Amino acid sequence: MSVESIQAGKQLPNIRPEIVNYERRPSKPKQTELWTLLAIVAFCFAVFLVAPMLLVIIRSFTTASGSATLSNYAAVLSRPEFVRSITNSLAVSATSALVAVLLAFLLAYTINCTNVPAGFKKAVGLLAQLPMLLPTITYGFAIIYSFGKQGLITRLFGHQLFDIYGFNGLLMGYVIYTLPTCFLLINNSFQFVDKKFIIVSHIMGDKPLTTFLNTVLRPLIGTMAVAFIQSFFLAFTDYGIPTSVGGEYDVLAMTLFNQMLGSIPNFNRGAVIAVFMLIPSIISIILMTVLERFAIRYKQISQVDLPKGPRRDWLCGIASVVVLVCTLSVFAVILLIPFVTEWPFNVAPTFSHIANMFTDSELTQVFTNSLYVAVMTAIVGCLFAYAAGLVTSRSKLPNWAKRSVDAISAIINTVPGMVLGIAFLFAFSGSSLQNTFWILIIANIIHYFATPYQMIKDSLSKMNAGWETTAKLMGDNWIKTIVRVVTPNALPTILQVFGYYFVNAMVTISAVVFLTGARTQVITTKISALQHIAKFDDVFVLSLLILVTNLVVKGVIAFATRDRSAERAKTAARVTVRTPQLAAARSTVAADTRLTAAAQTAHNGTPDFPLPTSGNRKARNAFTAGLSAVLAVLLVGFGFGATATASTNGQVVIYTNADDEAVVAFQHALDENGFKNQYIIQSFGTSELGGKMLAEGKALEADMLTMSSYYVDSAQERNHMFADLTDVHSKLLGNSENSKAPAYRAPTTAQEGAIIVNTTALKEDGVPEPKSFKDLADPQYKGLISVPDMEGSSTGWLMIQAIADAYGTGEEGRAILTAIYRNAGPHLEQSGSGPLKAVRSGEVAIGFGLRHQAVADKKKGLPIDYVDPEEGNYSLTESVAVLDKGAKTNPKAQKMAGVIIDKGRAELLKTYPTPLYQGEKAPANASKRSKTFPKPLTVDLLQEHQDFSSECKRIAQGK
Repeated sequence: MSVESIQAGKQLPNIRPEIVNYERRPSKPKQTELWTLLAIVAFCFAVFLVAPMLLVIIRSFTTASGSATLSNYAAVLSRPEFVRSITNSLAVSATSALVAVLLAFLLAYTINCTNVPAGFKKAVGLLAQLPMLLPTITYGFAIIYSFGKQGLITRLFGHQLFDIYGFNGLLMGYVIYTLPTCFLLINNSFQFVDKKFIIVSHIMGDKPLTTFLNTVLRPLIGTMAVAFIQSFFLAFTDYGIPTSVGGEYDVLAMTLFNQMLGSIPNFNRGAVIAVFMLIPSIISIILMTVLERFAIRYKQISQVDLPKGPRRDWLCGIASVVVLVCTLSVFAVILLIPFVTEWPFNVAPTFSHIANMFTDSELTQVFTNSLYVAVMTAIVGCLFAYAAGLVTSRSKLPNWAKRSVDAISAIINTVPGMVLGIAFLFAFSGSSLQNTFWILIIANIIHYFATPYQMIKDSLSKMNAGWETTAKLMGDNWIKTIVRVVTPNALPTILQVFGYYFVNAMVTISAVVFLTGARTQVITTKISALQHIAKFDDVFVLSLLILVTNLVVKGVIAFATRDRSAERAKTAARVTVRTPQLAAARSTVAADTRLTAAAQTAHNGTPDFPLPTSGNRKARNAFTAGLSAVLAVLLVGFGFGATATASTNGQVVIYTNADDEAVVAFQHALDENGFKNQYIIQSFGTSELGGKMLAEGKALEADMLTMSSYYVDSAQERNHMFADLTDVHSKLLGNSENSKAPAYRAPTTAQEGAIIVNTTALKEDGVPEPKSFKDLADPQYKGLISVPDMEGSSTGWLMIQAIADAYGTGEEGRAILTAIYRNAGPHLEQSGSGPLKAVRSGEVAIGFGLRHQAVADKKKGLPIDYVDPEEGNYSLTESVAVLDKGAKTNPKAQKMAGVIIDKGRAELLKTYPTPLYQGEKAPANASKRSKTFPKPLTVDLLQEHQDFSSECKRIAQGK
């Protein structure tokens, strides 16, 4: 047949006119659909990333008075620990990223380039992703409870294998944390490496190393570099792991954490550090552009049997087992601790922790919330990442358009979740998004966009570049081609992206902890709150629940993606071209763009089953579209419905940082005085609630809150957000600083500090029980004590105040505090509950913390005791306050505040035995050395004492 006859359309009844007239088509297609996708992606980034981050950048130049200067930058750069934290972060992040990439490559190579059993490959693929199924906040706990002095693995070996604090602990935590991400990226790219070239290289007689370098490593070098960048920034921006095992090894994320969420939150200086953390994104953008040159695209992926190599298989198999055992052994305690009475003191088996979890109605609601947020994050996130991937990988849009999406992806890598959460707090306070599930969903999609986008991009870029062109010549529109050709081939990757988004939405804390409300709390924010009140057993139980949930989802995805490549190969083998004339037309019309088996299947249909008629297809499509629309409306509406319900039923929303004992006392007082079912109590950590108060002001969802008094005072000074209390009738005692409490707050509890000891560990270490803070400065206690860092926790203020009052801030006081910090070493904790955690786990014998928590532990029969120091038990109060929302103020809030003080103090006094109001008497468990601050608690006094503490810390650490 001649070309002329083909062009005339003779003997080609199945060829559409578009093919005959292909020469008259414009050389540059309009690509309207792709431009539309680009516009949507750009709009979302502009609203939900660029605008919020611009607010953070503006904050970095803004002073407390509102003027724009460089004073914040000068203040941050003048601190010697800032430069040190940068170099430390670069060193440990780069090392951990390199190790994670190498280990991930080994695991992916074992799965894709060896002949180990198929079941073994599936097990490796699943276990390699296991660490990402847990929240990073538990990583530090897991390392301590595994490799610490009383850890599970330490007990099995009979001695501690290595020091877990500082560089060692961070390296271990970061490698475990980033390994799954590296594995997903590399393993996904392996799916698109044509292994027939391995066979060809063997036939050509190449040496094994040459074959490996040219046919395996060379096609993956770009992806491995991207994985390194992803891993580096995940480690660089994480603060959860350094909080537990960072020790004296300062990293930039902890510096940021202390500025944003320390005892004196300073968002402006924190914004400066956030800006510095964004600078590496410029380097990553350049690297990503360079790495594009290494991308290899195959016309078609061949399914071939790999050459035999028993030695290779055995070595890779054994090495993979070793890697997985070393990685996952850290998490064995998570499977153990929920089923023992009290680790490590009483290892008798019990199911009480699990039973309590399933009988807690609040937890059931929180878990339901988490599932909704995770599912919607995964669905919308997949669509968003897929749209962005199509723009950059399946289009002929200008390079600037593609590179802009790549640049945004690189920038997202460098944005710490905590900064993103704060940025959303600044940008959307008072908007319709505030305190909805959708603000959590959007934050998750943006926060975790980089890896799903890279997975989708890798998958799409390695497919045949001519599918869309060929389909267009055959008369199919772009949308139909994407749905029927491209998407089926990308489906395994899309499902992996779904799993990635779901899992990360289930485990994330940093990006959403500031954004949850009374009805939108998720399970990880519950874990964060439990950590602050030292309920570590419950933390492990909830972590186990998250693990099981994520395992189920990953298992379903693994089942859905099983053997898809083999199925596609079989489908391709069944497909035949209907007419030789059509085949000739295709070869003539699209000489450079060959229609692959998948595209042929999409266009012609596979004649293995009857196709539905046109009418049935239209009816089915209409029904599917209608059902999808209804489900979409319901799901979106549910995401916005939480706050609407709260506002319409008149319930009072109460935010609190109080311990469980205090919350129970609040509930008893309210329920017994006519307010049952008329309120919602939402618990937060002190730092998180403080951040919300300072950032949101009157836009805070709460109608009433209980919070550390000096935080309430700071928020009132900054935002003027509280109304004077009208229904509190109890009168404060006249012999404390609280007698001068302002009219807008009333103290609920007094939190006293005390020395806490592990009596068992004290005997094992052979040291006497300390009686004072001065005793803690004795060199015999070196490495045996843990105290909170005042910069990160206000609990440390209690110890600093005692030392300052007893010994002054001059030479004697400085010498004592310096010696205490030197003895604490890596156990200078950033959270108030940190020392109690270290004492409970046996990491140290002595700590300083809140007295009532030690009293509760001793009452439970744990080998925990407390010592009222000779310098005195100083206390910080927490107060109740009512938000002034003008006409929107809930009238019940004032009455409830009065009930909590007037009716609830009797029960509160049992746990917090410091009298605050007239007529109260100290119970038998009260401290005998109770003291109060001689000066009003102000931010200025806090800063004065923090400067004293920082000076002693620098001397102790020799910095």
